[in-house]
Amino acid sequence: MKGICILGSTGSIGVSSLDVIRLNSDLYRVIALTANENIEKLFQQCIEFQPEYAVLVGEENSKLLRDKLKAAGYPKINVISGTESLENVAKLSQVDYVIAAIVGAAGLLPTLSAAKAGKRVLLANKEALVMSGDIFMATVKNHHAELLPLDSEHNAIFQCMPPNYKVTEQAAGIRKIILTASGGPFLNKKLADLEKVTPQQACAHPNWSMGKKISVDSATLMNKGLEVIEASYLFDLPVEKIDVVIHPQSIVHSMVDYLDGSVLAQMGNPDMRTPIAQALAWPARHASGVSPLDFMVNNKLTFEQPDFNNFPCLRFAFDALKVKGTAPAILNAANEVAVDAFLEQRIKFMDIPRVIDKVLNYFPVEGVESIDAVLSADTKARQYAMKTIRELQA
Repeated sequence: MKGICILGSTGSIGVSSLDVIRLNSDLYRVIALTANENIEKLFQQCIEFQPEYAVLVGEENSKLLRDKLKAAGYPKINVISGTESLENVAKLSQVDYVIAAIVGAAGLLPTLSAAKAGKRVLLANKEALVMSGDIFMATVKNHHAELLPLDSEHNAIFQCMPPNYKVTEQAAGIRKIILTASGGPFLNKKLADLEKVTPQQACAHPNWSMGKKISVDSATLMNKGLEVIEASYLFDLPVEKIDVVIHPQSIVHSMVDYLDGSVLAQMGNPDMRTPIAQALAWPARHASGVSPLDFMVNNKLTFEQPDFNNFPCLRFAFDALKVKGTAPAILNAANEVAVDAFLEQRIKFMDIPRVIDKVLNYFPVEGVESIDAVLSADTKARQYAMKTIRELQA
């Protein structure tokens, strides 16, 4: 049996991962589950899967969970706290696979810890790779870790690569990769209408069930922008070899265009359990619980160009990838702060790209030689983004 650590087990990716593990309980054993502050959901997961470790970021929450588990008859589950504990459980000797599903920059250090320990890293936390890029990929390579993408688009590209392909390598014979995007809930909306969008509307994705932050990113197309940056590092391809097309049905998850004229596409129902099962089982296959794709129901597939005017976040991401250095980390930090402010109704929907644009233009791009440089750029960008938001509110 393979030992599993899930970083972010109470979020949508973590819950879907446990669905797949439950269906294949003879193959996997849960060693560690971690969450930010969702005590009740983590408690229920601990009761069912009985991990060796459970981690909550705050000590007070950890004590509450520890007491609940003891009262329920599970005193042997080690409940620990703190961000350092996330890094520690990711490198436990009994852990074989680490599912990196913490949303945002908070996932960077524990995911790097898993890579340094030579684990199979199932990467759903795109921000970790966006922020640290070459450093992250070098860590994977130098420590002989396995990196398998969980984002449906990158997992689709991985599945369409040549046999025996490994992430961190540039595959031969590829003309370009094509990331598909649903277009989110505001596809074809007028710019004036986007100014009036509410958080509830932005979180109502037409195809996917996701957390609030990722749902808003999908609505602004920033999620796709971050995926463009992630794809460049994962598949060692320059920005010129990455395209984005809008595909509202979310059936074709992405494509690889080869020099001989072949285009390979991975298709399936929009359900994250498919890429999770693929990455867990690779190079084999096993059940995911996802219904088969019915072509008689899904009999119309359409594609169109993205609208960079209404959704400038996608353009910002392409621009950040072109210059690299600290630009992707600054982009990500500004976006996280702006999205939080929008969800708290402190700024408007279209203020998100305004904040990001101002932060990107404020800081000169610097080279990235260490994780400390990445974290420093992240901190400074967040501080200036918060200042920008206060100015918008004034």
